[in-house]
Amino acid sequence: MEDNHMAKQTKGEPMMKKYINVILLIIFTVAGYGLVLSQPAYAHCQIPCGIYDDYARVQSMLEDVATIEKSVRLINELAGKLDAQSQNQLVRWVMNKERYAQRIISTISDYFLTQRVKPSQKDYTERLRKHHTVIIAAMKAKQNADVKDAKALKARIDALLSYYPEHKH
Repeated sequence: MEDNHMAKQTKGEPMMKKYINVILLIIFTVAGYGLVLSQPAYAHCQIPCGIYDDYARVQSMLEDVATIEKSVRLINELAGKLDAQSQNQLVRWVMNKERYAQRIISTISDYFLTQRVKPSQKDYTERLRKHHTVIIAAMKAKQNADVKDAKALKARIDALLSYYPEHKH
């Protein structure tokens, strides 16, 4: 009798495995699309399309650093407050500060360092150093909650403006 029961289970197992595999495939496919679609694309494409607005990217980074500075001020205002609303807002401002610092890091590395700073430029080493100091300053702004770090980051971004002047059309 037990052998007959085992035979029935064995017969149904391939069909059950097939259904489970299909369900898992659907779940992973949907989850994969969610991951792909939820990733923001801050940097420009890495093909030679010729559609660049370097000045606008620098301005965008300056807006990001203003957001970081505001976040730091509000983090410091909320520090030490123990009510739930203050704690909630504190976490949100910390996450905000880190997100905008990371955006700056990504813009420098994914856009400027891969496409705009080139070894063929006469002042390549200087440009490379200045762009790298932005990344370091953004990392420090990300790690700390001090307005001086946000101001230092702004100064590093401002130092790039001479390379990327506004173009009037």
